[in-house]
Amino acid sequence: SVVAFEKEQRFLDSGKDRIIKSIEKLVSKDKITQEKADQTLASITWTTDMDALKNTDFIVEAVIENMDLKRDLYSTLGSVCKPGTIFASNTSSLSITEMSAFSGREDRFVGVHFFNPVQLMKLVEVIRTDKTDPAVFEKAYNWVGDIGKVAVTCGDTPGFI
Repeated sequence: SVVAFEKEQRFLDSGKDRIIKSIEKLVSKDKITQEKADQTLASITWTTDMDALKNTDFIVEAVIENMDLKRDLYSTLGSVCKPGTIFASNTSSLSITEMSAFSGREDRFVGVHFFNPVQLMKLVEVIRTDKTDPAVFEKAYNWVGDIGKVAVTCGDTPGFI
């Protein structure tokens, strides 16, 4: 199951519309079945309530490339989510190490950078920091494969790969 969170309803609605259109396009091109599309959409909970994230196992953040916004988000998530939650940023250029410090759980933080268009591109950079727990990195790396993508390991350097 997936929880799609946005702070504002208008952004949640916009994201939901983009996801629905993307899935409909995949169905129209016979990339997935209508049944799979329906299952996928049914597995998503759409919310503006951050408390819906408190029991999640893995969070992938896709906030715009603004460190102040990411700082605020990770500081809040660090206090909302259960201690075992793994945080992952989809940043393409900002420091994963710096973001991990905001969360209060540097050992449970990775980068997972999806290439665009996400629904078509297979490659995902999985970025570790010096403080990322190896078991956490392995879970994130394996998750990328589990969702049908190809993971590549990267260090936390500008631009990653």
